[in-house]
Amino acid sequence: MRKSVLLLIIISNLNADDNHVHIDQSGANMQMEIDQVAGTINKVDLSIDGTSNSLDIDQLGSNNEVSWIDYWGSGASWGGDLDGNNNSLHLYQYCSRGSNCAKSDIGFHVWGNDNQVRWGQGGMLDDIDDTTFGNDGDEGGGSKLNLDIHGDDNRVAGVQRNGSANAWSAHTATVYIYANDNDVWINQNTDGAKTLTMTSRTNENNVNVEQTGYATHTATVTLTGTNPTTLSLTQQSNTAQSYSLTQNCVTIGGCSVSVTQGQ
Repeated sequence: MRKSVLLLIIISNLNADDNHVHIDQSGANMQMEIDQVAGTINKVDLSIDGTSNSLDIDQLGSNNEVSWIDYWGSGASWGGDLDGNNNSLHLYQYCSRGSNCAKSDIGFHVWGNDNQVRWGQGGMLDDIDDTTFGNDGDEGGGSKLNLDIHGDDNRVAGVQRNGSANAWSAHTATVYIYANDNDVWINQNTDGAKTLTMTSRTNENNVNVEQTGYATHTATVTLTGTNPTTLSLTQQSNTAQSYSLTQNCVTIGGCSVSVTQGQ
């Protein structure tokens, strides 16, 4: 069997032990592009298995890491941190504060096929269909995401960033999806600590979560059931908002929930 790997790695401003890329790869037709530009202390450490996977990682600035999820540990012994076929991931991390950048982490484990994941920390996307990350040139870092997908045909996109007003306040997002045909867009924006934990264990969900503005916003969402579910949660304002939803929807035609707090 013929295997093909296209690998492009660009690392600039390199000092000893500053920028690190370590990837264990087995499988066929892997396309990979890694850019670590204009910074130090950037790290990529992954194990990848499966066929026809595409991985694009951009890390601009300093103190950014893409690696296996810490509570899982490395997946090298049981198939890889990315284990599946025809998955496409685009991960972006940006920080403008040089040696003062707070550490940002992206960890992911994909165990399935045909999943589309795009996530940016310190970056901006307009919506789930936007394929190009931007930034406002002022980012302190400190974001952390754990993403764990066990399923097929999911499409997930999201961003979280800190700006100049509260440059090192952490945005933390933990997303688990264990099923098929989910369409998720998560937008945590700008400044102030936001915390999101979302778990979807069912099929055909359409989830749109937005937490924006200053202050502390916390959302915990769990969706279970077997029918289509649409959730739109918006939390904003300069005061702390908190929301927790657990849903089990098995009605004919599915469910629709919309929550808005703080204008």
